Amino acid sequence: MKTLNPSARHYQVFDKVEAGIVLTGGEVKSVRKQGIILKEAFVQIKGGEAFLVNAHIAQYQYVKDRVYDPKGVRKLLLGKKQLAVLTSKKKQGLAIIPLSCYNKNGWIKVQIGTAKKRTKYEKKKSKIEKEIKKEIRSF
Repeated sequence: MKTLNPSARHYQVFDKVEAGIVLTGGEVKSVRKQGIILKEAFVQIKGGEAFLVNAHIAQYQYVKDRVYDPKGVRKLLLGKKQLAVLTSKKKQGLAIIPLSCYNKNGWIKVQIGTAKKRTKYEKKKSKIEKEIKKEIRSF
């Protein structure tokens, strides 16, 4: 079970970091069963901590929580050095986006990366390169 972020293909990713995520029991079961939607999600750093914002986790059907926010802010578990690196990259003008979410040894992990939005020229160039590689493979 690996959930990818479809909007991450519009970015040029430089560094990747694996982070844990703080979830409740019902959220863990929901992520394992239905997955998580990372399409509009991003990572925000506040007060020396990283948070996953706008990630949609549906409410687990057997947990009746009256005040559940599916797009709530969830804390990411990172080391001090990893946080320092991400903070310095953020100051350089790079975005921090979630790339994928997966299950690793029973733990839910989120792969985040520092990235820069691609320009139209870069998108066109990468599309041409993919077409050339596809033609080469077909021969």
